[in-house]
Amino acid sequence: MTNDMKLSENPKLAVIGLGYVGLPLAVEFGKKFETVGFDINPARVTEINNGQDRTKEVSEGELRDAIYLTASGEAEHLKDCTIFIVTVPTPIDSSNRPDLTPLHRASQTVGSMLKPGDTVIYESTVYPGATEEVCVPILEAASGLRFNEDFVVGYSPERINPGDTERRLPNIVKVTSGSTLEAAERIDALYASIIPAGTHKAESIRVAEAAKVIENTQRDLNIGLMNELAIIFNKLNIDTEAVLEAAGTKWNFLPFRPGLVGGHCIGVDPYYLTHKAEEIGYYPQIILAGRRLNDGMGAYVANQMVKALIHRQVQIRGARVLVLGLTFKENCPDLRNTRVIDAIKELEEFGVEIDVHDPWVDPKEALDEFNIKMVSRPELSSYDGILLAVAHKQFRDAGADGLRKFGRPGCVLYDLKHVLPAADSDLRL
Repeated sequence: MTNDMKLSENPKLAVIGLGYVGLPLAVEFGKKFETVGFDINPARVTEINNGQDRTKEVSEGELRDAIYLTASGEAEHLKDCTIFIVTVPTPIDSSNRPDLTPLHRASQTVGSMLKPGDTVIYESTVYPGATEEVCVPILEAASGLRFNEDFVVGYSPERINPGDTERRLPNIVKVTSGSTLEAAERIDALYASIIPAGTHKAESIRVAEAAKVIENTQRDLNIGLMNELAIIFNKLNIDTEAVLEAAGTKWNFLPFRPGLVGGHCIGVDPYYLTHKAEEIGYYPQIILAGRRLNDGMGAYVANQMVKALIHRQVQIRGARVLVLGLTFKENCPDLRNTRVIDAIKELEEFGVEIDVHDPWVDPKEALDEFNIKMVSRPELSSYDGILLAVAHKQFRDAGADGLRKFGRPGCVLYDLKHVLPAADSDLRL
């Protein structure tokens, strides 16, 4: 290892990818160190340099406080950086296989700028082994440098929870790791300098990768169990929420709830783990069973709505249903991997006419992503059914009376997220 491997006291950082994960990280580092936030979307770069964040994860005041942060889409602005942190998305393809294309491209970009003594840290969710088996060879090929001799890498999984105003980057414990003992120490100290909640130094990169991917796999399976219980209890005419409230009086009962499982983590990460498991000859049973059940909940919700409409003697073909909420979670504009779309598509296959209203969503993004034309103001007294799909605060504040005003007499109000008291809705998951 060269003598250049030692970090200076004032390193210049680059954060590659300025989305829900990258921007909050770049802002925190930009309060202390010279930081370049790099993104391939010119509109995103302009927006950030103008002190705006459409994701609403970072306020205008926080952007102003990041006095050493500059956003750029030009790779040459990375050439003087010594620490590169990659925070690009790691989605799945249409066959539920890991799509590492953004990670490949980011690694190529970083590798082309890599110099002896530099450090590359990955935060994107991957399967165990991906950092060293997939990313490092790209870095070596693009730079002509040698891993752990000329440069080192680390892995520090992101734990950002979009829309969460309480658990934010500075007060979430950060898992860190490095490809050498010295690198692990320095990377841990780097994150500790901006994370008051502290850090946890994992014993290896593979351990840190595995820890991240099982966090959301565990949550996915727990929600899958709740979804299966909800299906059973619905058939038994038992209110699921009442059951969970009763069971929750025991000290060790876990407070999970049924629902549509989407987003960039919970509905995706398990497939990264199962992909790696199958690659080494083990075919997971429980993890994939939970995924299949959760992926089918949109269709289940749509079928429940259709049955309720039939029970009210509504003609299904041509019936009008208002879907309230399109994002994957409440109080957040994030549409990534939202499973509300599954319920919408299933209802449309029955011939139901759908209007979608979500005050958090950019109408252009909904049109580009799903070919959905949002309605900014739903029509009064116009819908046979209302599907309350996302628990946005606006819908909570409206209450049952405020929501039912959009429905015709006898309208079916399906409270998917248990926003309303049980007596105020016609259907609950």
